[in-house]
Amino acid sequence: MRQAGRDALSLALIDARNQTLRLLAAHEAASRAPERAGTPAASGAAPLWLAGHAGWFAESWIARNTQVALGAGCPAAPARLASIEPHADFWWGPLHRGQPPGRGPAGPDFTATRGWLLETLETTLDLLDKAADSDDALYFYRLALFHEDQVGERMVVLAQTLGVALALEAPLIAGLREPLGVPATRWSLGSVPGGFVFDNEKWAHPVNVPEFEIDAQPVSWSQFVEFVDDGGYDRQELWHPEGWAWLQDAEASGGRRGPRHVEQIGVARFGGAGAVLQTRFGQPVRLAGHHPVSHVSWWEADAWCRWAGRRLPDEVEWELAAHLAGRRGFRWGDVHEWTASRFQPYPGFTPDPWVAYSVPHFGKARVLRGASWATRGRMKHPKFRGFSEPGEDEIFVGFRSCAI
Repeated sequence: MRQAGRDALSLALIDARNQTLRLLAAHEAASRAPERAGTPAASGAAPLWLAGHAGWFAESWIARNTQVALGAGCPAAPARLASIEPHADFWWGPLHRGQPPGRGPAGPDFTATRGWLLETLETTLDLLDKAADSDDALYFYRLALFHEDQVGERMVVLAQTLGVALALEAPLIAGLREPLGVPATRWSLGSVPGGFVFDNEKWAHPVNVPEFEIDAQPVSWSQFVEFVDDGGYDRQELWHPEGWAWLQDAEASGGRRGPRHVEQIGVARFGGAGAVLQTRFGQPVRLAGHHPVSHVSWWEADAWCRWAGRRLPDEVEWELAAHLAGRRGFRWGDVHEWTASRFQPYPGFTPDPWVAYSVPHFGKARVLRGASWATRGRMKHPKFRGFSEPGEDEIFVGFRSCAI
């Protein structure tokens, strides 16, 4: 989809909007359930903002953008036309995401948000039909598509956080394989011009990579259970100082003896049978030992690696293995994966028009690589650089390790 033309983009944009509407309907149903009265799911505020923001983003950068034809060369703050909804910027713009209730115009309900999503999609598709078939002309349509796919995954994550029932199932996962050796080489890290490229992937530059050994798949629950049973959450020497402080904060607010959403973990707690009981969309699910760890913070991933005498991979090692070791069993796409790398710009970086995408997070976040089972297939790309703060554990995130 990074090179998609008008016809493929049109179908993909419709598919993405339909997914947003389906997820919005699930959150709406949860908000009306009597048993959820008084819970965060009952207000529907977060899913309403997320869904509406997808329409706002597309309209803001396409229909309202007077310099849309410039593509990635468009300024960060182009002259914009008025929205078809007078309150759109207040309701769904990023500056008002944390607006306290009772201030400004009354927010939209589910019905109004659905109407907004359908109307903005129609406008986007009409303009796409008239656009030239070039990378610059299609830049913002591709950006809007990938943005909405990210919004959709965030709505799935929100459903997991709030315990909203979704008819989604993680894929079947094969058994564990032995770690893979990757020979020393010179690798081109990042993306090359052509089609759509996220700004933090720009541009490809050579990196010398020494020989290394990397796990064929993310660390499994059975491997993580050993860390828990060995007192991993009580041994300060295994934790980065900031990670230990993060863990103590978690202890003060209710305790932390496993990744987020875990109800039970440890062989002893299961009498030797099974490994983990984790809540999935509001329902407890017993996970097989070979399934990858999920909802784990960077601090926990780093502590496990210290305990195991291993380390997190650098992002260049992950990218290299994803490209060269796939036929030898390197599996990715079940969970987002933490790397050791801090999220920094590549040499010669300049931001794209959506400056808020990468720039505010440089130096603060860690690089995530791969994708999760909740990621739309067209978003999955071995060059894609995700990123998040090290304490993030709401997303479907795990990790793999390398030999020291």
